[in-house]
Amino acid sequence: MNRIDQAFKEKGNQLLNVYFTAGYPALEDTLPIAKALNDGGVDLIEIGLPFSDPVADGPTIQESSTQALANGMTISRLFEQLQDLRPQVDVPVLLMGYINPVLQYGFERFCARCQEVGVDGLILPDLPMYEYEELYKDVLEKYGLYNVFLITPQTSDERIRKIDELSKGFIYMVSSASTTGAKSGITNEQIAYFERIKSLQLANKRLIGFGISNNESFEKACEFADGAIVGSAFIKQIANDSSAAAIQSFVKNIKHPK
Repeated sequence: MNRIDQAFKEKGNQLLNVYFTAGYPALEDTLPIAKALNDGGVDLIEIGLPFSDPVADGPTIQESSTQALANGMTISRLFEQLQDLRPQVDVPVLLMGYINPVLQYGFERFCARCQEVGVDGLILPDLPMYEYEELYKDVLEKYGLYNVFLITPQTSDERIRKIDELSKGFIYMVSSASTTGAKSGITNEQIAYFERIKSLQLANKRLIGFGISNNESFEKACEFADGAIVGSAFIKQIANDSSAAAIQSFVKNIKHPK
């Protein structure tokens, strides 16, 4: 069983997925941060591939991506770092990135390396659904990888149902049309969107991302989905203090602040 399915089966709901950029704040921080998150009690880890033009990301993640690239992070370097992932990290790990660098590396080669190091899934926001079906689905399945699709408040019910048919693991619910980290708190408009998606009774689990930054927004998101994704708030944390103790405290404050 894929570790993503296992996590949802064992933990049910209120799963916390934390995103960070590979190679940030320093080049060799990737594995230590993943281990600290694992030890701190996160349920999933999402590692971002730094990219020079991350269109969906807000300024905080863009800056981390720029710094990681300046540090010398590449896809090849990341796979070298992740060679020691599984002895230290038990939870599911996903790689999030844009499709062009993956294609330049070689899509099947990329998937094969993911399998070798123990990555469980990919989030490729700019991979068109029809291209996934026609060109990449079989390759991902060959290497035991789940592809996670994103939906937004603008995504039609018809498209959401199609995504639900194609998905494995979970669906990433983008909480607003803005870039990541651009807003804080949950608005009434967003709650209406969450309720609409909940009413569709989709087959797949759902995690809400964009704007989740503290226990209050995490708990609110969990009322309408199976968990939430924290990104920009964690990038700010590790920019300030990336020690294992600080990371574990951050996770505790999101999940169990009392």
